[in-house]
Parts: sequence; C-alpha cells; structure tokens
Amino acid sequence: MAKKILVINGPNINMLGKREPGIYGAETMESINDRLAKEAAELGCEIEFYQSNIEGEIVTRIQQTRDVCDGIIINPAAYTHTSVAIRDALASVDTPAIEVHISNIHKREEFRHKSLTAPACMGQICGLGTDGYILALYKLVKF
Repeated sequence: MAKKILVINGPNINMLGKREPGIYGAETMESINDRLAKEAAELGCEIEFYQSNIEGEIVTRIQQTRDVCDGIIINPAAYTHTSVAIRDALASVDTPAIEVHISNIHKREEFRHKSLTAPACMGQICGLGTDGYILALYKLVKF
C-alpha cells in the first residue's frame, strides 16, 4: 500500500517567488508542489498539498490526518514561533511530521530561533532552500 504524505504550508508561503526573494528565492509554492509531486510519483507514494494563512484551519487539517496519512511535511512559517495550537495538533495525531523552513531560521532574527512546533515533529530541516521539502519527503517515505 502506497504511503500518503500531506504537505502543509502556513502563512505567506503562497507568496513565494514574490516575497523577499533574497531570503526565500524565486521558486513559487506551485513549482515546489510540482517538484514534490514528481518525486512522490517516482517513490510510489500519494501526496496532497494544503496551504492556509489561518492558524485554526491548519490545526483542523492536521487533526484530519489521524489514521489517514502516513506523514506530514509542514512549513508552519511565522506560526513556527507563535503557535502552541499547531504544536498541540501535531502532538495529538501520532502522524510523523517533519518541519521544513526554506531559510535557516537560526541565522535570522532572534525571535525566529525558537520553534514551538519542532518538538512535536520527528525532525526539522532548515536552511537548505526548497530542497528541504524533497529531503523531508524521502525521509517520510523511507520511515
């Protein structure tokens, strides 16, 4: 049976390619999703994409993964540093999750150094650009 992986992107990820390209690059969310879909097909897994700028919607989508998804790739974006609700949702579902950040949050402003959501994930990938999503996919499929 093929694994099912959900990719969740938080606030402003829909603006990639237009928003601060010096930090986040020129790649769009759509092109990242296209790359992930191609990799998922080669790995024989099912992949679904979800993006929201609204914290509660992200919490609800995480809760819906219980018993239906084999893994979550999540870029909580700004909610990384502020959302106990997303952290608690990740901890409540027992679905392995990997947190991804395009930039190295530890080399940025000090308020970005602390992730509230990472402790509820099996790992965190940051600073490797959009390739972090691909690396997370590989790990979840092989897990």
